[in-house]
Amino acid sequence: MTKPSLPELLHAAVTAVGGTERPGQAAMAAAVAEAVDDQSHLLVQAGTGTGKSLGYLVPALAHGERVVVATATLALQRQLVERDLPRTVDALHPLLRRRPQFAMLKGRSNYLCLHRLHEGVPQDEEEGLFDQFEAAAPSSKLGQDLLRMRDWADETETGDRDDLTPGVSDRAWAQISVSSRECLGASKCAYGAECFAEQARERAKLADVVVTNHALLAIDAIEGAPVLPQHEVLIVDEAHELVSRVTGVATGELTPGQVNRAVRRASKLVNEKAADALLTASEGFERVMELALPGRLEEVPEDLGYALMALRDAARTVISAIGATRDKSVQDEDAVRKQALASVESIHAVAERITQGSEYDVVWYERHDRFGASVRVAPLSVSGLLREKLFAERSVVLTSATLKLGGDFNGVGASLGLAPEGTASEDVPQWKGLDVGSPFDYPKQGILYVARHLATPGREGARTDMLDELSELIEAAGGRTLGLFSSMRAAKAAAEELRERLDKPILLQGEETLGELIKNFAADPETCLFGTLSLWQGVDVPGASCQLVIMDRIPFPRPDDPLMSARQKAVEEAGGNGFMAVAATHAALLMAQGAGRLVRATGDKGVVAVLDPRLANARYGSYLRASLPDFWYTTDRNQARRSLAAIDAAAKADGR
Repeated sequence: MTKPSLPELLHAAVTAVGGTERPGQAAMAAAVAEAVDDQSHLLVQAGTGTGKSLGYLVPALAHGERVVVATATLALQRQLVERDLPRTVDALHPLLRRRPQFAMLKGRSNYLCLHRLHEGVPQDEEEGLFDQFEAAAPSSKLGQDLLRMRDWADETETGDRDDLTPGVSDRAWAQISVSSRECLGASKCAYGAECFAEQARERAKLADVVVTNHALLAIDAIEGAPVLPQHEVLIVDEAHELVSRVTGVATGELTPGQVNRAVRRASKLVNEKAADALLTASEGFERVMELALPGRLEEVPEDLGYALMALRDAARTVISAIGATRDKSVQDEDAVRKQALASVESIHAVAERITQGSEYDVVWYERHDRFGASVRVAPLSVSGLLREKLFAERSVVLTSATLKLGGDFNGVGASLGLAPEGTASEDVPQWKGLDVGSPFDYPKQGILYVARHLATPGREGARTDMLDELSELIEAAGGRTLGLFSSMRAAKAAAEELRERLDKPILLQGEETLGELIKNFAADPETCLFGTLSLWQGVDVPGASCQLVIMDRIPFPRPDDPLMSARQKAVEEAGGNGFMAVAATHAALLMAQGAGRLVRATGDKGVVAVLDPRLANARYGSYLRASLPDFWYTTDRNQARRSLAAIDAAAKADGR
């Protein structure tokens, strides 16, 4: 029997999911197949509506080697495992004459731990374990969640937190889960044979396609202990998020509360001298942190340096002492010791990293209203790590609706550790960029309006002219507005002001769960939804409920953001343009994602309004505009209002 062609396979898969074949999807599938066959690397921008998941799944399944697909969001993981993969596998089975297996794999703390569920949680103040189900009042929210999770534990086949609906708070989940450091290990655990996390790993080892998240991919790369099974092809979807997710995993943090918990957990398990040394070091660290002011620490201050060295040394002593201690009076001592060890090791690792003072790390103080001060350390760049760990020994395909910034892929490529496209040398991974476009007719479906007449936004103070403009635009659109703000304070101020001025429901992020807000926004065309960062990327509302997307200002990083400003300075010291490489790239990515909220289906029409004149007037404005969909462009406020009123009238005439 002849081998089926890629177009045949793609046609079968698209038909199975009830989709429409798109030229962009076919071009993407062909490019992915070529990259996989050549063991080369590909960056592919596929606009909303292209059907990119099938564009990479079909050639990957046809190839026959094991593939890991890493995504940023839970929604896409679910879509792949529950919808796209089952239907695609069924459709391709007769043609391939084999049935590829697939599995989901996440970090250990995402799975219910049977040991913790049945044996209890190590308690900080006393020796031994306590039964968290007994300790929580049955009438409290925590108590109710715990009882519900205990019932769920008898029914669930996966133990995966995301299969528990409705979900529970992080605090409740922490009562029945463990981190990889706290885990006893399957061979030592009484529940090892039934362990959900171990079962997920076993399923992944047998699967042809393993779906995971960016965080686990980062842990796999950074920690050097392989979590993912061996694979020949890596596909990173939502790849515009990868650098920030990897940075997050590579960031260390120390807080007085975290250190105090470690002291309480370890003190009963080691000799008095070791326990006292850790307690003294913890008190010294707490005193320093009381005076900590937010901001970057270009050099570690002397008092913090001494406090961290004392913590590091005391933690090292405790780690050795815990290893040597056996206390028969402690109930289920292995679990208690493992949790204590995990918390002390974590402190030792961060204290050691900061005191060593690598030129490749950025250290800063942060203050949180609820949790107080913390000291944090993050890599100045993750590009070297990604180049070394991601692109070696496998073919990598990175895809997203937004990878091409300012007209090319080199900005995103550089952040991933790649040289400019077309550069050839032995130690530089070869890659190709491909933009397969979008099935949408952006110039006919959307308008980009820049409010050129407004005052340039300053760092502080109310923008009265911006609020007037916002009010007029929403009025013209008849509601139907998604407001994307650069800060929560700006979103809140706008919501409060416009609730006074307009007779339209205005929803504000934080007043309800995100899912509930988006559902209510989609249900009523007159409703507006205002919010910040997660709305720039997480809203998919096709149709008449979202016909105006407003950005209050260009979302540059805050000038006092320690990590971004350090990265900008490093580029400048190396002779580059720090502002364009860091701040403008960050803003372009967010604006491209934000503008992508407007047109989600072929019938959608509307306006993206940017209430920041710099997009029209500043030198970098053309770079940012080149990163956005190719909407019809205007700075005429009357034109924008007339267009919105016409779109609103057409929607009402259609009964929407």
